[in-house]
Amino acid sequence: MKKRYRLLALLIAVLAVTASSASCRDGGGEETTAGDVTTAPVMEDEVNENGRRVEALDRGLTAIRARNSEKKIGCLVSWRSLGTESRDTVHELFRDGELIYTSEKGMPTCYFDEGGSEESVYTVKTGSEETPGVTPFKTNYFDIRLDKPKNGRTRDGGSYTYSPNDCSCGDLDGDDEYEIVLKWDPSNAQDNSKDGYTGNVLLDAYKLDGTKLWRIDLGENIRAGAHYTQFLVYDFDGDGKAEVVCKTADKTVDGKGNLIGEDRSYLAANGRILTGPEYLTVFNGETGEAIHTIDYDPPRGSVGSWGDDYGNRCDRFLAAVAYLDGKTPSFIMCRGYYTRAVLVAYNFDGEQIKRVWRFDSNDGGMSARAAGQGNHNLCVADVDGDGFDEIVYGQCCIDHDGKLLWSTNLGHGDAVHVGNFLPDRDGLEIWGCLEGSQGAYLAEAESGKILRRYSSNRDVGRALADNFIKDNDSAEFMCATTSQIFVGEKDVYRGTWNGGINFAVYFSGALERCGLDGTNVYSYEFGNVASLSGVVACNGSKATPCLTADLLGDWREEIVMATSDGAALRVFMTNSETEYRLPTLMHNTMYRCGVANENVAYNIPPHTEWFLDTYYPLPDYPEVYMAKAK
Repeated sequence: MKKRYRLLALLIAVLAVTASSASCRDGGGEETTAGDVTTAPVMEDEVNENGRRVEALDRGLTAIRARNSEKKIGCLVSWRSLGTESRDTVHELFRDGELIYTSEKGMPTCYFDEGGSEESVYTVKTGSEETPGVTPFKTNYFDIRLDKPKNGRTRDGGSYTYSPNDCSCGDLDGDDEYEIVLKWDPSNAQDNSKDGYTGNVLLDAYKLDGTKLWRIDLGENIRAGAHYTQFLVYDFDGDGKAEVVCKTADKTVDGKGNLIGEDRSYLAANGRILTGPEYLTVFNGETGEAIHTIDYDPPRGSVGSWGDDYGNRCDRFLAAVAYLDGKTPSFIMCRGYYTRAVLVAYNFDGEQIKRVWRFDSNDGGMSARAAGQGNHNLCVADVDGDGFDEIVYGQCCIDHDGKLLWSTNLGHGDAVHVGNFLPDRDGLEIWGCLEGSQGAYLAEAESGKILRRYSSNRDVGRALADNFIKDNDSAEFMCATTSQIFVGEKDVYRGTWNGGINFAVYFSGALERCGLDGTNVYSYEFGNVASLSGVVACNGSKATPCLTADLLGDWREEIVMATSDGAALRVFMTNSETEYRLPTLMHNTMYRCGVANENVAYNIPPHTEWFLDTYYPLPDYPEVYMAKAK
């Protein structure tokens, strides 16, 4: 089979060379509007009514000063191919008004311009649509300057500072560009297992040029730490502007300075908050103003009902975005995973939060199968191929209708990944690591059937899965307690991996992913691709970025990390050429939901249902349509 794909890859390369030498010709369609939905240039003139609703995005045109493979200095220019288009759509690249490159069928939306300079102005034309001009960045990164909060003191006299932590992204103001939502963590943030006062958690919104849109202060009744505040950024109501959703409490102050609830404190002498009301709030993404607040469900209830009497297990929160109806996004708020687990799904119609369903492992005899099966993270995917998303909650899976789909009964784990890891096998697969001495496992996502096990005599606290090596007909599977690289259902790869086991990112020109370990980006084929300068990783031993996502340019991802002084977010872009055309990853809804869930507890990278590999055919463009700002 691999030989067949090698021949296919060779044929594609020959066709690409032939196409690149052809004269430029007109192509692409005109922008069309159908009601409140706008499609960018596509082959058809109507919205794909069978598709999923996604964000309206512009071309994300970027240019950077770079060296090509021949060490020549020029400008690397890249832009988005939208999910609403096709591989046939024609894009024309202009420098200073002169046509320099035509991206025709299957050709990349990326071009290295040897004649480019720091003063060059680039535009892209697709049909009748033309982008505004951009000039090159001098480096492959830019900084978003931050309004760093002032230092503070807790009630017991302790002092704390702030540092940038997890981020998310969304088009907050409807301009078809991404903005960044940043969580500020105080230096005294605590794990749930420990007592202690913490500073307030703050959420900021910034445009990519550094313009600050708002700040939300979650107040002293929301404790700081990786397991407390899971915030979601997504356009839930389809108005073309993303909302922000998270748990709030009395003394939370929204982006307009309005108090949520009452001015009352429930802070205990040990620094925990185990009494008082809990809320769920949807905020306006453009202004930070609270739109609708309801009581938080799942509620705390009796602290002891979650497995301990001091608040460790009852305050373990997760959250997710999922297309439960197969068309539009919902959000799921979760509580508990060591013992009892409760998930509640909601929709937002622009004015009100409406509950869709509620799953409780205490109900209907579910405790034996679902209790204690949760992870420190979760994944969203259509695991059974019915067009609706499910929530892989560690070692159990909740169906799109809120019913238990399956459970492995392997117990609690630290990390779980879902993707098309075995491309010659139908459906998706799961790779997860487990606490205690349960090791790690590979499972069939549709049924939870175990395909392979790795045994360990100690806790396996981290794991990673993706396609990093093009010589394998499978993803590679790694975990914290072994240096082995597992392949497929039985094999072990004999090579050496230097990319860590924390994160993954598309950052080279290849279809295989790179490892992201702290500030180092490593490709199995090319070696060290980048050493990210002037920045620091966050979340302790997890050594994660603030965010990875396909924010700009073609389908490769950007890496967002905090500068060493905490005064800015630094956005790194790839400086590698690519020969492949793919739609923006953000219009792959499994990936986009993964980006939305990326900040949740123990961060993992987003995955697609595609298997991207040099020797495999490229995936089809998705069935999606774009919601446009009203």
